[in-house]
Amino acid sequence: MGVSPPYLHDDTERDDTERGVTVSVEAAEDAAVSVLTVRGSWDAQLSLDASVTLRRCLTDHPDGLIVDLSGLRDPHSESASTWMTAQTFAAGLDPPVHLALCVPPDLPLADRMQSLCAGRFLPVYAKVRQARVALAGRIPGDKRLSMTLRPDPEAPSLARNLASDACLAWGLVHLLHPSRLVMSELVTNAVEHAHTDIRVMVSRRGTGLQLSVADGDPRLPRILPVSRPRPDLPLDERGRGLRTVDETAAQWGAVPTEAGKIVWATVVSAPR
Repeated sequence: MGVSPPYLHDDTERDDTERGVTVSVEAAEDAAVSVLTVRGSWDAQLSLDASVTLRRCLTDHPDGLIVDLSGLRDPHSESASTWMTAQTFAAGLDPPVHLALCVPPDLPLADRMQSLCAGRFLPVYAKVRQARVALAGRIPGDKRLSMTLRPDPEAPSLARNLASDACLAWGLVHLLHPSRLVMSELVTNAVEHAHTDIRVMVSRRGTGLQLSVADGDPRLPRILPVSRPRPDLPLDERGRGLRTVDETAAQWGAVPTEAGKIVWATVVSAPR
């Protein structure tokens, strides 16, 4: 059963210029690590915005998540419990999401996290670049297949074959048909609308798969109304692609990247 609405990060990102508050998300093009940036003075509203967006980031199930707090004003370290709660949630996923904080050492929050012994479970780095390097070394590569495709008619077929290879290699033959179907629709959508190179990735997620398609178009996808068939093409029905994804995937969504976006979908076994 698909989710409605999907997890589109522009639904939760908050940029309140008047209050100097920003909560934003950006993923790496390989879909492995996302960065959540929280800026502004910590208060009840920012706490809510950060918590909601954190949950959505973890729903994307990246391999790693960096929370950049270098622009957070939290002199009394009131946000510490939010990051500890996020770590508990991330650690409980299958597989766990590697979570890291970016907090300059001169901020009170850095000392607070260390005093909570969070360093053993939730590493704290001074810069995002340092966190990226550290997380890259902790992410296994044996449960991920990827390829880069040109935006041409052969792309969906090649992407379907990658999904098949993953299902066969990891003993998930029962996911072969839904994975091929969802992957085909995601890549077809990228070919038709992005017109850029397409980065396709299949990752093992517990007993299921996560399919990720990155392209160079920053516009996040939307489910369009199904149009009426054209008189000259009675079988032509537009708008079904993402509806098929929504009906087949356990959940799906999109997240921006520096160069465009990633659209992802999780395929799992149907409940018995």
